Amino acid sequence: MSVKVEKLDKSMAKLIIEVSAEDFEKAVEKAYQKNKGKISIPGFRKGKVPRKMIENMYGKEVFYEDAANEIIPEAYDKAYDECGEEIVSSPKIEVVTLEAGKPFVFSAEVALKPPVKLGKYKGVKVEAPDTAVSAAEVNEAIEKEREANARTISVERPVKKDDDIVLDFEGFVDGVAFEGGKGENYPLTIGSNSFIPGFEDQLVGAKIGEEKEVNVTFPEDYHAEDLKGKAATFKCTVKEVKEKELPKLDDEFASEVSDFETLAEYKADVKKKLGEKKEQEAKAAKEEAAITAIIEDSEMDIPDAMLETQQRQMLDEFAQRITSQGLSFEQYMQFTGATKEALLEQVKPNALRKIQARLILEEVVKAEKIVASEEDYQKELESMAEVYQMTVDEIKDTLSKNEKAKEQIMEDLAINKAVEFIVDNAKAEAKKAAKKADKEEAAEEPKAEKKTAAKKTTTKKADAEAPKAEKKPAAKKTTKKAE
Repeated sequence: MSVKVEKLDKSMAKLIIEVSAEDFEKAVEKAYQKNKGKISIPGFRKGKVPRKMIENMYGKEVFYEDAANEIIPEAYDKAYDECGEEIVSSPKIEVVTLEAGKPFVFSAEVALKPPVKLGKYKGVKVEAPDTAVSAAEVNEAIEKEREANARTISVERPVKKDDDIVLDFEGFVDGVAFEGGKGENYPLTIGSNSFIPGFEDQLVGAKIGEEKEVNVTFPEDYHAEDLKGKAATFKCTVKEVKEKELPKLDDEFASEVSDFETLAEYKADVKKKLGEKKEQEAKAAKEEAAITAIIEDSEMDIPDAMLETQQRQMLDEFAQRITSQGLSFEQYMQFTGATKEALLEQVKPNALRKIQARLILEEVVKAEKIVASEEDYQKELESMAEVYQMTVDEIKDTLSKNEKAKEQIMEDLAINKAVEFIVDNAKAEAKKAAKKADKEEAAEEPKAEKKTAAKKTTTKKADAEAPKAEKKPAAKKTTKKAE
């Protein structure tokens, strides 16, 4: 096998891969052996028809497509390793020569890692977010815990907002019941906006057992074509009303939801944990801001194929998460009305950001000669073992099946060190902000008269996570079948 590299515009390249006629003949024979049992010719038993007889009847090319699909993945993998280029996309395969007795030639169009002109990365100016925890935030967290531990009780009264109800309903358009508009013993939380806009609001005040008419208009983008924009009347009967009963905020509640015996200790722990969370968020925001600033000051031209590969990879990861929750990706798209194309477009900005961040961090690693140590690698293995609930030896055994696994992990660890280097060198420019403090802990202001009081301001949180050590955005070695 041989491979030639033809450089194209915008960091694209075409690999011209040639497989010897002998190797292709072996692939054709393999395709014949695989398919001969499916072919029937009068006078021969299935699986016993000679290859030449099949080729005479159906043409010499009858097994070529299967042979090409058999040989292309392995040949491309070898070309990937031998070409000496940093390939960062899945290949676009095209057959060039496919003739009996001649070498099989195909091309693979791929994106190469684009050049990066690294901008200023030392002393980047970023704002340091406020990490103070206010009494209001502590109370809000505790209220959420009370909500989570609330019990639901049935009540004999009209419906109120936030109630859980059991409902019978039937919908009519122009006085005629429509398909799918009827439900019995339907559970509904008032204010959840599960139904058509306006439906739940009109049930507020409804009494148990009494019929209530609800008038709504279906949205213009409603999924049922025959109901779009139509006015409808629903005849509803509330069968049960339930409300949440929150636990009392006392020492007993604190002991039930935490490891502490008193409410005061519990509150102190909540405040501590909120502070730790804010510190983590502030660190992530600082990383994000610093890397964004470097990206904006750097120059790189991302090939479309590289971006498309990253988009597909992110969508595949999302599909895996959906599947792990017991829902197939097809079911998810059916329930949400989403399409694969729409989801790919949705992840496009994040895919581009991830590629840009990785590229500039790789440049920082090179510029500062950052390397991960064996100690760093060992700690990472220990961390992986804890996450996957395996021993370190089991993790090592798993990784040993991939000869490039350690190299990839070491690269990712170096990227993490590059992030730390950037942040350590960033100049934090904290806004002058008056921090909200607990009334119990805040010292009272002196009562001496002042002409002006300092206005309280707060810093805004960054809305994106800091890039974590992602796998190098090079394409997985996958190929599509020859057409």
